[in-house]
Amino acid sequence: MGTEVSTYLSTFDGADRAALERVYAIAREVVPEAEEGMSYAMAALLYRGKGLVATVRAKNFLSLYPYSGAVVANARHMLDAFETTSGSIHYSAEHQLPDAILRRIFEARRAEIDAKAG
Repeated sequence: MGTEVSTYLSTFDGADRAALERVYAIAREVVPEAEEGMSYAMAALLYRGKGLVATVRAKNFLSLYPYSGAVVANARHMLDAFETTSGSIHYSAEHQLPDAILRRIFEARRAEIDAKAG
C-alpha cells in the first residue's frame, strides 16, 4: 500500500488535519479494500485502481473529491448547507460533512466503480 495520503496528512496539524483524517477514516471503513495512491495529482484513496476519494485543504476551505460528477449530483439534495461544484464538495473543520452523508457518497462511488468494472 502507498503512503501518499499519510504523507499529505503529515503536512498539516490542528483542526484541518483532524477533519481531513476523519474523511479518510470513514472512507476506509466503508471501503476497506481502498489503497493510498494518487489520482488527478491529489493524494487519494483508490479502489480497483480508480479514484475513490481525495480531500484537500484549499486556501479558504477543505474540499472533498469523489471523482464523480454523478455522485456529487446525486448527493446534492443532502448538501444544502455546503457549497458544491460539479465535482467537489466544500466544507471546513468547523462545518464538517455528517458521517451519514460521507458514507452514502463513498458507497455510491464504490458502486459506480464496481459497475464500470463489470
